[in-house]
Amino acid sequence: MALAMINYEEAQRRLLALASPLPAVNLALNKAHGRYLASDVIARRTQPAADLSAMDGYAVRYADLAAGMQIIGESAAGRPFDGTLQPGQAVRIFTGAQVPNDADTILIQEDAAVLDQRLTITGTGPDHMGRHIRKAGSDFNAGEILLSKGQLLNPGAIAVAAMANYSELSIHKSPIISILASGDELVHPGDSINSAQIPSSNSVMLSAILAALPCEVTDHGIAKDDISALQHKLESCEGSDVIVTSGGASVGDHDLVQTALTDMGAEMDFWRVAIRPGKPIMSGKLGNSIVLGLPGNPSSAFVTSVLFLLPLVRYLSGSTEPLPVFFSAPSLQSLPNGGGRTEFIRARVDSDGIRTFGRQDSGLTTPLAVANALLVRPADSKAAKIGDIQKYIYL
Repeated sequence: MALAMINYEEAQRRLLALASPLPAVNLALNKAHGRYLASDVIARRTQPAADLSAMDGYAVRYADLAAGMQIIGESAAGRPFDGTLQPGQAVRIFTGAQVPNDADTILIQEDAAVLDQRLTITGTGPDHMGRHIRKAGSDFNAGEILLSKGQLLNPGAIAVAAMANYSELSIHKSPIISILASGDELVHPGDSINSAQIPSSNSVMLSAILAALPCEVTDHGIAKDDISALQHKLESCEGSDVIVTSGGASVGDHDLVQTALTDMGAEMDFWRVAIRPGKPIMSGKLGNSIVLGLPGNPSSAFVTSVLFLLPLVRYLSGSTEPLPVFFSAPSLQSLPNGGGRTEFIRARVDSDGIRTFGRQDSGLTTPLAVANALLVRPADSKAAKIGDIQKYIYL
């Protein structure tokens, strides 16, 4: 295991190098939302397959608009007019209906009058040929790549796949995530508690953070600061794609997670990352499971989950862009010189800019409840003035 501190970008690269996207499975469209595509979606048809009317009105020939036209039929969605328009003729048409052959324009009904099946213009009429017609293929054409491998399936993407005539899609399996907290001081939230104890908040927080991703999360409870107890809990996580521990990742006499893992044969890759908060974070492999050891302080666990856990789960789930996205905004306050580690500062961003909270202690939870961003201060940053542009991760 590398004992020297590494920067967070290198730690992210090394963590993802331990993983591979999980195998593909086919899933029905109504269950595919929020999953990542395992292969491109290629259009099986053209949409629209024919010219369609975008309005209720009359299908006409633009050259005939100056004279009256004879209405010879009707075209409705799913029931097209079976014929070809001749000069001086029109067809009543409804939104979404197929435009008859040789019709090239739609006269909307608000600009038309009909008497004895004779159609005349009463308003301004269409301003150019082709008005109010959705041309065949204007959405997509057969054979076109509509959705790319690794793309997140949002509701719009599901609609596209359905319109392309897919009933199911190839997506990556959901990773199985096991969460384990450690520490003699921890009790389950809601249990009786004394002044030497604290409720275990990290496990429920991590479960909530992961809730938006396609994964199966199991909380394996709390392990006491005892090697055998830790190993028993770790053994219960067998079969997981990722084992996430919180607490016990530092170097104190009671920080035993690393020892418990190595005694079980785990191959650890890195420990200690040059970030604040969250320096004591570790990663490796235990059998086929990736192990990610997060710090015990809540804010440290939160920040490291954003930087490492979420990208790892996204990558296993098939995302081709798993890392956090950086945005920028003007600072609403002056900022002091940065320290020797990259800082991820709990902050609030709005249309005016970004402002950090005065209290940044890693043991605090209240800033997490109102933060919607992590302001990023690179190591050894110079002091910043009000209005200086700052990078941030949107939460």
